[in-house]
Amino acid sequence: MKVELYHSSKYGNGARVAEEFREMMGTKGHQVNIHHINEVKPKELAQAEVYVFISPTRLGKPIGGMRRFLKKVTLPTGTKYALIATHGAPEPNKKTGKMPTPEEVEKYQRTIPLMDDVLKPKGMVKVADVKIYVTGLKGPLEEGWREHLEAFMDRIIHNSIN
Repeated sequence: MKVELYHSSKYGNGARVAEEFREMMGTKGHQVNIHHINEVKPKELAQAEVYVFISPTRLGKPIGGMRRFLKKVTLPTGTKYALIATHGAPEPNKKTGKMPTPEEVEKYQRTIPLMDDVLKPKGMVKVADVKIYVTGLKGPLEEGWREHLEAFMDRIIHNSIN
């Protein structure tokens, strides 16, 4: 399977996830080409069986550059895509010490739904998504992130073949 991956990594976390994804897919015999969104034109994406988009989260949303990139993407109806969002790991409230509820966390983790809102109306079909947590603003990635990425990869392979 040929996969084209587009990321908008600022501090290197998304780029690190992209490289690990390429290595994992390579061990299964699949080809992944990685591109930063600033280096390609969204209307001229290389042909692939699946497109993967990775965006960091800023103020609960994908960063502006990724939103603009996705709005300009033109791919045929039925094109398969997958999404990865890097999010700051939930932390306890500094005043109360309580962890946020799942509902509170979701309120500030709208990156994947907002990216879906741009791609689904274009007739694209999502095959997988995953959240990868970052500890601190610039990283590192939270422990166990590779296991989440591997499960994501397995969903892409399974949902793209079937």
